[in-house]
Amino acid sequence: MSITMDTTLASLVTNKRRVSALKSLGIVTVGDALTYYPFRVTEPVPLRAIREAAPGQQMAFAAVIRDMRVVPMNARRGYRLEATVDDADFARSCRVPGSTARLTFFSYRKSYVDWVSMRLRAGTSVVVSGMPSEYMGQLQFTHPEILTVAPGSAGTGAGLEGYARGAASGNGAFAGSTDPYASAQSAYPPAAAAPSGAALKYDADTVQEALTRVCRPRPVYHASSRISSEHIHETILGLLWMMGARTSSTPDGQLAGAGSADIVAPTTDTIAVQNGEEKSGTTAESGAEALSQSIPDVLPESVRKAKNLMHRAEAFLAIHDPASTARFKEAIETLRYEEAFVSQTSLLKARSHAHKSAAHSCPLVTDSLRDQFIASLPFSLTAGQQQVIHDIAADLAHDWPMQRLLQGEVGSGKTVVALAAMLQAVDAGYQAVLVAPTQVLAEQHAETIGRMVEQLKPAIPVTLLTGGMKLAARRKALAAAASGEPGIIVATHAAFSKTFQAPHLALVVIDEQHRFGVEQRESLNAKTDDGTTPHLLVMTATPIPRTAAMTWFGDLDISWLTELPGGRKPIRTVVVNEADAATMGRMFAHIRARVDAGERAYIVCPRIDADDEENEGGSGVSSAAGSARGRAAASGSSARTAAGGRATRAAADAIGIDDPYETFDENGETVARPPLHAVSEIADRLQKLPQFQGIRFATLTGRDKDDVKTQVMADFAGGETPILVSTTVIEVGVDVKQASCIVIFDADRYGLSQLHQLRGRVGRGGTNSWAFLISRAEPGSPAEQRLEVIHHSLDGAEIAQADLEFRGAGDVLGDAQSGGKSSLKLLRVVKDADMIADARTRAEQLLAADPELAGEVQLAGAVLDFTRGNETFLTSS
Repeated sequence: MSITMDTTLASLVTNKRRVSALKSLGIVTVGDALTYYPFRVTEPVPLRAIREAAPGQQMAFAAVIRDMRVVPMNARRGYRLEATVDDADFARSCRVPGSTARLTFFSYRKSYVDWVSMRLRAGTSVVVSGMPSEYMGQLQFTHPEILTVAPGSAGTGAGLEGYARGAASGNGAFAGSTDPYASAQSAYPPAAAAPSGAALKYDADTVQEALTRVCRPRPVYHASSRISSEHIHETILGLLWMMGARTSSTPDGQLAGAGSADIVAPTTDTIAVQNGEEKSGTTAESGAEALSQSIPDVLPESVRKAKNLMHRAEAFLAIHDPASTARFKEAIETLRYEEAFVSQTSLLKARSHAHKSAAHSCPLVTDSLRDQFIASLPFSLTAGQQQVIHDIAADLAHDWPMQRLLQGEVGSGKTVVALAAMLQAVDAGYQAVLVAPTQVLAEQHAETIGRMVEQLKPAIPVTLLTGGMKLAARRKALAAAASGEPGIIVATHAAFSKTFQAPHLALVVIDEQHRFGVEQRESLNAKTDDGTTPHLLVMTATPIPRTAAMTWFGDLDISWLTELPGGRKPIRTVVVNEADAATMGRMFAHIRARVDAGERAYIVCPRIDADDEENEGGSGVSSAAGSARGRAAASGSSARTAAGGRATRAAADAIGIDDPYETFDENGETVARPPLHAVSEIADRLQKLPQFQGIRFATLTGRDKDDVKTQVMADFAGGETPILVSTTVIEVGVDVKQASCIVIFDADRYGLSQLHQLRGRVGRGGTNSWAFLISRAEPGSPAEQRLEVIHHSLDGAEIAQADLEFRGAGDVLGDAQSGGKSSLKLLRVVKDADMIADARTRAEQLLAADPELAGEVQLAGAVLDFTRGNETFLTSS
């Protein structure tokens, strides 16, 4: 069986528990494993004799076990195992006297102690790596890493002078020669023979091999309680071995060669060795060739050579088994450039494809509906609105489809711009569809648009179509759309259903487009009878830094609305420590005063029920620019459960919060955090406070039915329930002008862009407004630093840039909000701007010469995979 990137781990890894643990991290195939990149790499461990040890400084040495004993710890329960090691021979090669040290292990499990005892028999040669300390006047290593060396491997070389040179320089094995182990051999006597019948397994065949393994830099992976970083590393190395790798990457850029360190063959209890695949039957050279065949290069050879990059197979090898930290970084840069090149090629192909399609031309006419509408407005358009309307008018006049992204802050007037565009399409005799992410928002749009166009001549039909409509009303709306009569249709996801037909559709406007994937958008193209592609205008209130937008939305023309209409007052943002009871009390008293003055307040929580780990939170999706990295677990990030444990993908989508800032300790283990607050819990607590006596509360979550949501919002807007406790379902499209206060619990766990979106729910009526961010972040922590950004800035682009820098491009601009898999794992929009620009230039040159990538089969496949795996990425935030 030949192994490829698509081969499932279940067919290769014999340990089914490990297969299950890897699957929980999103690792299902060989490709998933090889692209599960470590988050850091350890520094090389220096070689030092025991006499050269310095407490608190990592070191490695070779020694022989002199004696070993197990001591029961009666007072504390459990056992203490102590082994004395002697490094006389190793120390002699370092030109220092030999010495002894104690290795100490503690455990409550007798089985563990018995296992260690079996390995550390007197006379066994071992290689030790750890951090020394002093206990009762003797040097001690507590729970060091131990590799046992098979007996009979000694005495054929010139000693350990190579190691001694490295040790003397302070850089251990990595000083001087690129391969300090090449000539070094063990000078140790064979270990005592194992008792008859004992099936002892040794970790290494020679001291040289063991020292190589413990001293080399090692990658550290995001792990979980089910699988450690070491076991992840072991599995990936086993897969590389099975694919043909026999030696690690070397500094000269070859996949194998003289001086490389051997990759240890996997044991049959870890990896299922294929029939005919012998551990010693493949040479390094043929193994390297096999690896490059199993992992073909994606980048064109000309690009790779021009940029002096590694082969893809070599890069994977250098990341997961690095010869040096420099080699590791070089490999990361190679795969980072590959991501840039593939993504830019995808964008350029998407743009080229769009320009080849046909669309209805919608030129402006004399005394147009658009001009009537603008003249009827009770306010003057901002300069930005006028410019964008002009640009869109020019786009609509073409006979190829417009593809434009309109980015603007909440309240910047995007709806007016969109309506002007739709009226231009209607004036030309066609239909226009505005797609909104929620029924509440669709109803608001339909009401607003209907009111704005009611004075226009001739009359403009405005049709509302939502999934929550009664059957008779829905049939009437579908019939109106199917008639092909020029008009405006406002719809939710119902516009993507098979029953919806709009034969004369010329323009599609998608509001808060991160809620919709490319497949849904493409389904609207099939609604026309004549095979034309509708013009497309996608809008977002989610701030995207200009550099990021230019980078990622290269298949779209981009417009910004930066001016806010007059009358809007800045929102005062206050960060409140939840433990500060006095400040919390004053905040609630302030909210009561605003409610008594006829205003409204939102209370936002990330969960629905505190005791429901699989509940449906918020609107079932995260924010526009804030979801855990595409396929969160696959990048080591996942949402947290209420108990602070690791959640499933379904639970991650269910929590209304986007929780991209999950923290890890130095070993890649997730750090438990306090449980997230829930709507039911907070609503119950607040209603019992004296500040809110006599005030009616309402709750709103993504679990509520559409008609319930509509009624709740009507009661809130009307003042019957002036305080609304909700999930992030209010994040977009809720427009209650009397709302002046918003309280966001667990604010330190949200993305900055999502906080900015939520904050935009208040201050829409010209009144003074406040946003209170409730935090449990530790003083001086990164979470506190993030909140300081939102505290001091109302500039959406500045906030988004900070979000990018805190989180990385894949988190902010990937499509995890739809539960999909993002192909971006290494690329950073802000820091890698120059790299992305270079990749775009080279991709343009390649596509100019080979538009269909006929000569670059692997790149064409990667582009297709990228497009499929990033459906919302290409045309969304």
